[in-house]
Amino acid sequence: MTGFKNFILRGNLVELAVAFIMAAAFAAVVGATVDLIMGLIGKAGGHPDFSSYKPGGLLVGAWITAVISFLVIALVVYYFIVKPYTVAKERYFPSEEPGTPEDVALLTEIRDLLAQQSGGTTGTTGTTTTPTR
Repeated sequence: MTGFKNFILRGNLVELAVAFIMAAAFAAVVGATVDLIMGLIGKAGGHPDFSSYKPGGLLVGAWITAVISFLVIALVVYYFIVKPYTVAKERYFPSEEPGTPEDVALLTEIRDLLAQQSGGTTGTTGTTTTPTR
């Protein structure tokens, strides 16, 4: 029973459950937005469902509806979720300036201090040279 309790209370499982619930709710929002946009397309084009369209006897209407729906979903997800999320992330959690990572800078400083203590100098290429006598 202890193993089961540890499994249920494991942090990753709870995070995964929350992510799944949020994804389901998010899917409903995206679906409703796509239905709204498809309705607007339908108003402009006459009807939002092309399933009955059969040029030359081929049933391509369902495919056309699926392609348009996919493009609308991609548009909604990108412009209403990905783009605002990226802007907010950069605004509230800006990425660090490119440059020397902190651990590399610390190692370089240690190298330079060791070179000074041993009487050597550090060249511009990062190699330690000994003074000439």
